[in-house]
This record gives sequence, C-alpha cells and structure tokens, in this order.
Amino acid sequence: MEKGAYILSEPETQPDIILIGTGSEVQLLLAAQQKLKEQNIAARVVSMPSWELFEKQDKAYKEKIIPGSLRKRLAVEAGSPLGWHKYVTDEGDIIGIARFGESAPAEEVMAAYGFTVENVVKKAKALMS
Repeated sequence: MEKGAYILSEPETQPDIILIGTGSEVQLLLAAQQKLKEQNIAARVVSMPSWELFEKQDKAYKEKIIPGSLRKRLAVEAGSPLGWHKYVTDEGDIIGIARFGESAPAEEVMAAYGFTVENVVKKAKALMS
C-alpha cells in the first residue's frame, strides 16, 4: 500500500482495459479478468487502496500503473462513486453505490448493486465497443 496503487495482475498481452478496485472488490476484478480473457479482452487489474498515496507518487510511477494512453477503465467501488471520475476518464465507467437503504443478506445486496463478475464483464465489454 506504500504507493497507493499497484498492478495486481497483468494480462499476457498489451491491456485493452484497466479494472480498478480498492479492497474487497479486487477478488471480483480478478475473476472478471479471467472471464474477459476468455473473450479475448486483455484486462489489467489495479489495486488502489489509497488515492492520497497514489497522488504523491511521481508522474512516471502513475503513468506506469494507469497509462494516459489507455483510457478504457472501469472502477469498481463498494461505496460511493464520488471521486472516481478522475481515474476512469470520459471513456471509462464506475460501478458504485449512489444510494442507501438496502436490507438483505450481503450477497443479495451486492448483486443488486451490480457487484457481480457478470456485471463487471458486461460493463467492461460495453466500454470496449
């Protein structure tokens, strides 16, 4: 966590898209990365536990993790999407929670908000088209 963000999993080829999560979402992103690979979409998975620490890094490090030339990005945040637009660009998207008040078992609530492998894959594919 020292640098705020790091590449957790790199595809075998040049990435087509970057999937970004902060913590609990990372396992979901890794599973989605595998599903995307099966559909010939190369996804880099970035773990970004701290925006503040990431912002303190030099430009070269930030460019290595989230290259400016790779604008297809999907952030998955099991919380508010506020602030993520800076990292996903106008060619990216965010899966987040912008409302409150759901009550059900955790798995059902997360699925209702779109925190499923299938939804991450669907959103990533939509960004690629």
